[in-house]
Amino acid sequence: MGPDELEEVAEPPGSPAAREAPVEQGEGLRKASGSLLLSRPITDSSTHAGFFITFHGGLYISDVQKEDALSTYRCITKHKYSGETRQSNGARLSVTDPAESVPAILDSFHSQEVWAGHTVELPCTASGYPAPAIRWLKDSRPLPADSRWTNHVTGLTISDLRTEDSGTYICEVTNTFGSAEATGTLTVIDPLHVTLTPKKLKTGIGSTVILSCAPMGSPEYTIRWYRNTEPVLPDEAVSIRGLSNETLLIASAQKSHSGAYQCFATRKAQTAQDFAVVVLEDGTPRIVSSFSEKVVNPGEQFSLMCAAKGAPPPTVTWALDEEPIVRDGSHRTNQYTMSDGTTISHMNVTGPQIRDGGVYRCTARNSVGSAEYQARINVRGPPSIRAMRNITAVAGRDTLINCRVIGYPYYSIKWYKDALLLPDNHRQVVFENGTLKLTDVQKGMDEGEYLCSVLIQPQLSISQSVHVAVKVPPLIQPFEFPPASIGQLLYIPCVVSSGDMPIRITWRKDGQVIISGSGVTIESKEFMSSLQISSVSLKHNGNYTCIASNAAATVSRERQLVVRVPPRFVVQPNNQDGIYGKAGVLNCSVDGYPPPKVMWKHAKGSGSPQQYHPVPLTGRIQVLANSSLLIRHVLEEDMGYYLCQASNGVGTDISKSMFLTVKIPAMITSHPNTTIAIKGHAKELNCTARGERPIIIRWEKGDTVIDPDRVMRYAITTKDSGDEVISTLKLKPADRGDSVFFSCHAINSYGEDRGLIQLTVQEPPDPPELEIREVKARSMNLRWTQRFDGNSIITGFDIEYKNKSDSWDFKQSTRNISPTINQANIVDLHPASVYSIRMYSFNKIGRSEPSKGLTVSTEEAAPDGPPVDVTLQPVTSQSIQVTWKAPKKELQNGVIRGYQIGYRENSPGSSGQYSIVEMKATGDSEVYTLDNLRKFAQYGVVVQAFNRAGTGPSSSEINATTLEDVPSQPPENVRALSITSDVAVISWSEPPRSTLNGVLKGYRVIFWSLYMDGAPGPPAGIKAVPSSASSVVVSWLPPAKPNGVIRKYTIFCSSPGSGQPAPSEYETSPEQLFYRIAHLNRGQQYLLWVAAVTSAGRGNSSEKVVVEPAGKAPAKIISFGGTVTTPWMRDVRLPCSSVGDPAPAVKWTKDSEDSAIPVSVDGHRLIHANGTLLLRAVKAEDSGYYTCTATNTGGFDTIIVNLLVQVPPDQPRLTVSKTSASSITLTWIPGDNGGSSIRGFVLQYSVDNSEEWKDVFISSSERAFKLDSLRCGTWYKVKLAAKNSVGSGRISEIIEAKTHGREPSFSKDQHLFTHINSTHARLNLQGWSNGGCPITAIALEFRPKGTWAWQGLRANTSGEVFLTELREATWYELRMRACNSAGCGNETAQFATLDYDGSTIPPIKSAQGEGDDVRKLFTIGCPVILATLGLALLFIIRKKRKEKRLKRLRDAKSLAEMLISKNNRSFDTPVKGPPQGPRLHIDIPRVQLLIEDKEGIKQLGDDKATIPVADAEFSQAVNPQSFCTGVSLHHPALIQSTGPLIDMSDIRPGTNPVSRKNVKSAHSTRNRYSSQWTLTKCQASTPARTLTSDWRTVGSQHGVTVTESDSYSASLSQDTDKGRNSMVSTESASSTYEELARAYEHAKLEEQLQHAKFEITECFISDSSSDQMTTGTNENADSMTSMSTPSEPGICRFTASPPKPQDADRGKNVAVPIPHRANKSDYCNLPLYGKSEAFFRKAEGRPPFSGSKTPPGEQKAERELAPPSLVAWGEK
Repeated sequence: MGPDELEEVAEPPGSPAAREAPVEQGEGLRKASGSLLLSRPITDSSTHAGFFITFHGGLYISDVQKEDALSTYRCITKHKYSGETRQSNGARLSVTDPAESVPAILDSFHSQEVWAGHTVELPCTASGYPAPAIRWLKDSRPLPADSRWTNHVTGLTISDLRTEDSGTYICEVTNTFGSAEATGTLTVIDPLHVTLTPKKLKTGIGSTVILSCAPMGSPEYTIRWYRNTEPVLPDEAVSIRGLSNETLLIASAQKSHSGAYQCFATRKAQTAQDFAVVVLEDGTPRIVSSFSEKVVNPGEQFSLMCAAKGAPPPTVTWALDEEPIVRDGSHRTNQYTMSDGTTISHMNVTGPQIRDGGVYRCTARNSVGSAEYQARINVRGPPSIRAMRNITAVAGRDTLINCRVIGYPYYSIKWYKDALLLPDNHRQVVFENGTLKLTDVQKGMDEGEYLCSVLIQPQLSISQSVHVAVKVPPLIQPFEFPPASIGQLLYIPCVVSSGDMPIRITWRKDGQVIISGSGVTIESKEFMSSLQISSVSLKHNGNYTCIASNAAATVSRERQLVVRVPPRFVVQPNNQDGIYGKAGVLNCSVDGYPPPKVMWKHAKGSGSPQQYHPVPLTGRIQVLANSSLLIRHVLEEDMGYYLCQASNGVGTDISKSMFLTVKIPAMITSHPNTTIAIKGHAKELNCTARGERPIIIRWEKGDTVIDPDRVMRYAITTKDSGDEVISTLKLKPADRGDSVFFSCHAINSYGEDRGLIQLTVQEPPDPPELEIREVKARSMNLRWTQRFDGNSIITGFDIEYKNKSDSWDFKQSTRNISPTINQANIVDLHPASVYSIRMYSFNKIGRSEPSKGLTVSTEEAAPDGPPVDVTLQPVTSQSIQVTWKAPKKELQNGVIRGYQIGYRENSPGSSGQYSIVEMKATGDSEVYTLDNLRKFAQYGVVVQAFNRAGTGPSSSEINATTLEDVPSQPPENVRALSITSDVAVISWSEPPRSTLNGVLKGYRVIFWSLYMDGAPGPPAGIKAVPSSASSVVVSWLPPAKPNGVIRKYTIFCSSPGSGQPAPSEYETSPEQLFYRIAHLNRGQQYLLWVAAVTSAGRGNSSEKVVVEPAGKAPAKIISFGGTVTTPWMRDVRLPCSSVGDPAPAVKWTKDSEDSAIPVSVDGHRLIHANGTLLLRAVKAEDSGYYTCTATNTGGFDTIIVNLLVQVPPDQPRLTVSKTSASSITLTWIPGDNGGSSIRGFVLQYSVDNSEEWKDVFISSSERAFKLDSLRCGTWYKVKLAAKNSVGSGRISEIIEAKTHGREPSFSKDQHLFTHINSTHARLNLQGWSNGGCPITAIALEFRPKGTWAWQGLRANTSGEVFLTELREATWYELRMRACNSAGCGNETAQFATLDYDGSTIPPIKSAQGEGDDVRKLFTIGCPVILATLGLALLFIIRKKRKEKRLKRLRDAKSLAEMLISKNNRSFDTPVKGPPQGPRLHIDIPRVQLLIEDKEGIKQLGDDKATIPVADAEFSQAVNPQSFCTGVSLHHPALIQSTGPLIDMSDIRPGTNPVSRKNVKSAHSTRNRYSSQWTLTKCQASTPARTLTSDWRTVGSQHGVTVTESDSYSASLSQDTDKGRNSMVSTESASSTYEELARAYEHAKLEEQLQHAKFEITECFISDSSSDQMTTGTNENADSMTSMSTPSEPGICRFTASPPKPQDADRGKNVAVPIPHRANKSDYCNLPLYGKSEAFFRKAEGRPPFSGSKTPPGEQKAERELAPPSLVAWGEK
């Protein structure tokens, strides 16, 4: 009896004594040794807590308790077929304290194959302490979330299995001491399912039958076919087809093929089948619907329908008067089959004629037979009879004879036979349509000639005859098969008693034709056939059919042959052994027909059998279906002879005997169930066994075999005592580990048995397992579980606790706690504090060791103190910045998570209610900005701190007032009162006080015109000149105030001496600004004036001019001079229209310094015939004074035009003034406006590492701007460009600035971990300081120390983070990364989880020892050493470069001192006051100079020189208001033979460094020195005026006097370094100094500047503070040593002085400026790019001096001039 034949049953109470099974108390799950059952019933559905019966019959008890030891356990099995029950020996539990152990797998699986849709349990149970945790994996991945998966303590249950559940399953079992795993494979197979189609087939004999078998499920299957439970064998009619034999085909099915067909699909142990019923019936067709007789006219279409059924579906054909109808144009047929098998056919006749009339017949035929229907269709016309054919009829059947009449009408149709009018008997019927029917045709009576007569007129008939022949079908006489036995002879005749010859006779067996051979012979004669079988066998069983056929019909007769078989043995009985207590089967199998009966008999004893007795069939002994004898439980009395006898009434009975021997297996007959030992004492355990010898007795402790040779503490002795064997196990001495189940195993060749002995060893208890149930701010609740009690009752507990930082000497304790209590509360604790707790337990033996201490942190409480150092700072008109510090540490009661800021307005009329805003804590010092406040209002603010527990007290209220802002409402009651035509008075009221938002300072009035046209003003100028003896030309300028669109001009001409009262009026178009008046009188004076006219009317008249016609008119210019302003790159026309007689010649010149240069005509300049000068694409250098001169014989005339070319503005100087966390404040100084007012600025900025620039448009009046909403702690690039009416100017240098803020960092004062237990850790993220920028993300990674894989986690910056599923008692590594917009900060830490009892673990030690440390030191040290060497090498290189730069600087300084040393002689002229020189302040990167001019020089003599203009003369030459004067400087010594040092290809329009005619090579090398500087003297914020002078060589005879003058600033006119940074280091400065020295040397300026004084005076660090670092002169020691280090960024300043006056003779080569005075006109408001020397004209009456003679009166005047005396140049 195998395991599959057992099933579990519950034993009723009162079972026999049980054996013991050792189970440790408190284990999460324990499998008893063997399958156990309680003395009270436990079934699968038992609700008894903690007991589980698995699918395989195992009993598992979870969470074993002491009371489980009071029960007895036993397993009872019941045979599934025989019903026999067996029970195991009893067992009892000895509940002991478990020892800490690694998990061990108790039950698992390797592979299972289960059907889909079923439920399976994958067993996985384990032992170990602490109770292990079980985790399941499928294909190495966690189980998917599915309700079908249930994890029980006994294993994994999967319900409703699917094929996708197949795979490899891993059961991982883990506790704190280790892990184990079990792996198994689950294969889910779809249950084999078969579908056989069609399910029911009803068809006719002779049709084709097809059955299809479609298995589903497993692809590995085999198919077998059965009919009526017999296998289907292929033959001529039956075939099995398909790759898997899934199709059964029957061709020309016969009646014998009817039956129930089954398709069996088999795969291993699976079998599925489906069946179909095939019914073969007489499928002879029958007509189910037809047409009726009708009369139609010729040409009238008609349709006939015939419906028939049959099996198989029949085919319908049509005939007319027994002739098949041929399909043609007028006869068409169609046929189709309905779903129910009905065949429908239509005959359509179009355009019928008389010949289409007659008897229409539809015939339905199939393979079984045929049926027909006919009816007459009459077509009107003359009647006639078609020729008729002879007819053959079958005797015994009915026959129809049609009279083939066509045409209609006719009177009657009659039939005659042998001149007799029919019918003349009951078998004859004549229908109205003329059809004759003969029923049950007889051969002699019905054969003969038949005449059809048709009466077509009363006295006229027509007739036609037909011959009928009768045929007789065969008739078979009945026959039967006699009973037959195997081996008999058989003769069966088949005789035909009647029927027309010839007759053919055949035989069939089971529908198949029988062919003579293999013992079967068929003999046929004329009317008889016989079937002969020489030796009958079982294969001859079946149905036999005799078939006879002739020309008339085919008939058959069928009979069955049955063959009887005597009984015989298929399996004979043989001698065999039976094992006591187990099942045994005595095999015996017979067959025969009829089936034989089997009887078993038994004879006791081992000798010869004396007498057999029938075996009594009880519940223990039964006869199986195959005739074998089953003994469910073999006993000793079953030994003896057994006889198997069989009979079926055919032949002689058969019998066979065998002998059964009973063997006894080893059995345990005596052993103790439970026993007690004292720890440290010896103990003996005895076990007695019996059975077939030899018997081996083995002892086991738990599941481990005891080997005394290896474990000296155990000894085993064995002795024989009669039929029994006694074995003794001795323990020397007993130990705690012996408190388990011991088992003795008795083994022989026929079986084994065992006895369980539970040994209990008593000892002192273990400490309790302590846990924290609940922790509050000032109390906590403890719970404990007593583990091993030492097998003695616990008598009490002690609890001790202390502050974690204190020693246990300062503990507090609670004593003698009742053993019935398992929890307690500890109160009066401090919030957010850490405590250590431990416990003891007692029994009657003594006190346990202390439990492992738990470290517990109390919860937080609301803060007890307010924030401190609260301050307020107004930021804007609507915001106040609040700063404060966290409450005192001892009053925080936890981690401060945020603050609530309450604020309220304290202005009169406010509600007094606080508005509350909340922010998260970022550190010990906090800042918050209150926005959207009322402007210029007082607010009171309080601050409260809060933590997770609540909000603390608030700080004292402090007040602050928001800043002022622009008024939010305009003035009220604005009124305007017109006083005159161009004067109006505006009045208004002050806005409401509440909208002023500050102290009112003033108002701005804006006005504009509301009307398009008004009366124009007078023309701006008028001229009148004679053009001939009788005509004059008058010209004028448009009005300065046109006040609309000028429609025309009116010219008035009057002659005061003519006596005419009214002047003459002339009109001209608005485009024409001159007019010729003819027909005047020569010599008479005329008065002329002009007025402009708009749509509003005539305006004011111009001035009146007097003119007199002249015969020879001198040359006069009617065009006007003045200032012409135009944007650059446009074509400009300067008109110069002239009149005179003869016609004057026109010449244009342009003033250049002190001379006028004729305007040359080229591609850029063109002079038209009318005198107009055309300048194409003007540039800044085209600015200047242009003079047009008209000349004829009568005289000449000139006009001067000042051309001002406007260019884009220069680049502004951009600096950073202030930064914050989210803003950068920029300030700038605009550059030159290019001659047009700046209309605005375009500010562009981007993040430092990005090229995506954003634009900001700024008003032209702004000189500062604040970039808001920037990213915190981020570098930005900023650049600025100005715009005027011409366009955008050059972009400023790109500067970089960084917003406040830094990357996050973790505060060392904050605790990273707020709570850690054995599997969880809680992190405090409030310790992260955001560095002034909000933290955007925190990423955490942790891993057990010593492993490689990190576990990642992203955290919310506002909350705590829990690390879960940690291992107990394990050291972990943690690394955190917090990021904000400024960057990322990192923090690493190590922590250890607690032990299972809450105790801490020691620091982990590396297993590799010192070698690991050396490796780590080497890994860390190598990069550090390499980096140090690299830095040292870089430092040495930079130091050498620095020394070289310092040397070059000293060389430059030495050169300057050498030049200064030549400045020790003075001029002859005495000096007034102390000698002082100009100061040039140079910012080295930008090369901008500040010249403080304290002395001046003046050039005398030289024919090109002019008298300098002093400051006073400037004031007289121009508007007396204060202004700025400019001087353009360049040095001729810089112009070498190869061309100018300045790169002409990179000059911005508007500069004029050196004339292009001095450039000899277009490809000259770019030089680094600029030769032109611009000096500007500023006295007030007024438009600048310029002074330009050339630097000349002064002769030795020119005396120079010194006078005190004002300061000048100088800047390089051409700045081509577009790529430089806004801040450069003194490396750049030193480089500039080097270039300066090279320029000295290159230009050989030792001669020209031999009397100059040069010294380094100041250095500045180029940060926002610009603190002065050093100041010194060349008289001191090396001045470079007192300056900042060259590697530091900075700006250095040097000073140069002019030559001393007493050294005039030696100053002949000193360059002095030659200023040019402007005319008295006011046209001096020039842009910087339009400076022109010609603007300052020579003073009238002051001739130039020449040669070496200097008028003595001029020397004093010369002292009033204070030009600079040093040429400066810089890097290009």
